[in-house]
Amino acid sequence: MPSSYLTQEGFERLQQELDYLRTTKRIEVAERLREALEDGELIENAELEAAKNEQSFVEGRIKELEMLLSNARLIEKNHNSDIVQVGTKVVVQEEGLEPEEYVIVGAAESDPRLGRISNESPLGRALLNQKAGDTVKVEAPGGEFEIKILSLG
Repeated sequence: MPSSYLTQEGFERLQQELDYLRTTKRIEVAERLREALEDGELIENAELEAAKNEQSFVEGRIKELEMLLSNARLIEKNHNSDIVQVGTKVVVQEEGLEPEEYVIVGAAESDPRLGRISNESPLGRALLNQKAGDTVKVEAPGGEFEIKILSLG
């Protein structure tokens, strides 16, 4: 599995989720399974099936987080860089629209609603290694567009 970029905050948040799943959630699911097994009729026990599905989801998420965290590369905060890289805060503007502010992060932390875009997204890829003042062509699934990089922070 290739490394994934994470901020220190993102790493800690995912580590907390992993700890919660390994301890609290596993115990809750085991208790739910035990109760469903005690309810008798195993052939048509919907609660048992739901508990098994939840257990499967929890164990899958634990494995996913373990792999993600073991391959993580922490993003160094570099305030002196004059080019866009993972971890950079960037203000961009598409012609005719209001400026937008984003932070370039790894895919695991991406949340466009919060202004956190993946370095693997079309916009994130287009911005990497560019400078303030550059106009960048973005090739997105919805079509091609240009944005101007107003500032880096």
